[in-house]
Amino acid sequence: MTVKPDSVTRDDLCYLHGFGNEFSSEALAGALPSEQNSPQQCPYGLYAEQFSGTAFTAQRYLNRRSWLYRIRPSSMHQPFERIDNGQLVSDFSDTEASPNQFRWNPLPLPSEPTDFLQGMVTMAGNVDIAVHLYAANQSMGRRAFYNADAQMLIVPEQGRLHITTEFGLIDAEPQEVVLIPRGVRFRVGLPDGSARGYICENFGADLRLPDLGVIGSNGLAAARHFQAPVAWYEDVEGEHELIAKFSGNLWRAKMGHSPFDVVAWQGSHVPYKYDLRRFNAIGSISYDHPDPSIFLVLSAPTAVPGLGTLDFVIFPPRTLAMAHTFRAPWFHRNVASEFMGLIHGVYDAKAGGFAPGGSSLHNRFTGHGPDAETFESSSTRNIDQPDYIKDTMAFMFETPMPLIPTPYAMQSPQLQRDYAQCWQGLKKHFNPDRK
Repeated sequence: MTVKPDSVTRDDLCYLHGFGNEFSSEALAGALPSEQNSPQQCPYGLYAEQFSGTAFTAQRYLNRRSWLYRIRPSSMHQPFERIDNGQLVSDFSDTEASPNQFRWNPLPLPSEPTDFLQGMVTMAGNVDIAVHLYAANQSMGRRAFYNADAQMLIVPEQGRLHITTEFGLIDAEPQEVVLIPRGVRFRVGLPDGSARGYICENFGADLRLPDLGVIGSNGLAAARHFQAPVAWYEDVEGEHELIAKFSGNLWRAKMGHSPFDVVAWQGSHVPYKYDLRRFNAIGSISYDHPDPSIFLVLSAPTAVPGLGTLDFVIFPPRTLAMAHTFRAPWFHRNVASEFMGLIHGVYDAKAGGFAPGGSSLHNRFTGHGPDAETFESSSTRNIDQPDYIKDTMAFMFETPMPLIPTPYAMQSPQLQRDYAQCWQGLKKHFNPDRK
């Protein structure tokens, strides 16, 4: 298949369903070798290439690798040269974490031609994750990118992304997320002309679906709702550019052909997309609302049970039916650091000041919760009937270590320098003579 990816519509695309599966796909019948991974001669004169995302000796259920059958091997490019990192930051050792609460307005769309990679700015990070925003108004054209440092979780907020990968095509719209494994080459087209959203780099173990425990088999994100692309290739000659993020820096190499020339592939180290609207939210129907862990979509585990270097949590449409309960999110201080974003609608803990495309940061044990207005209304409203929270989608990147804001984030005109004032109007209701 050699049609241009920009001419492929969302309805034209097919996907393979499942998470962590052993998939196989071919764009030409018989392109996959039938007897072995690396025959002496591959069908159609293709090159066989092993692509490993984990150690060769990783346990079978953790092993992530794929075999790619491509027109030219991935080694065919000119030497890499260092280029400017722009607003991307990977080293947070020269700046300080802060216990203050932070909130930012949405990033404005660029006025100059800016592609997905050029439009990335780092907001905060630590040794485990880095959080970026993107705002772009130009497709990447003949530029491709891969991240050797981290898995990338892309969360669109405005505008669709048409993502060409070595494994095939992915079309993602707001309220869908895309997971790009380490090392996978991709480029981003903008079918709507502009786009904005969030990115989390995960430097630790690969994100997984959480164990369901007492929830059983029918809650949270279902494995079958994750979608991997089918094989698609382009056989295009001419000058291309390959950008790599390697050890925290950007590098550029010239190529004489498209890197998206994989005619067939099989394996488990693959990109995915997932529609957050398919998440099966679980809550309380008696009293008190549960911890936000019931909204956990993906987690990057550590050797410590229950502790992840990255937890991706969403706050989707849901019903609140708890009786005699403060239904808004309670005031809290967590061992985890929370970077929050809003994709769609209104976040129920803060009706004002937090717009789609905006973000907030509350580091570990920094107190936060509903603003004064939300607290007062939630404390006095009639809760005899369920609350139906509709037309909303917020999310949170959680990590155990403090997130260090970048100089860009702290100097940004989008920083709400009066954010802490939203709690200063909380009234003293204490009366020792009244229970």
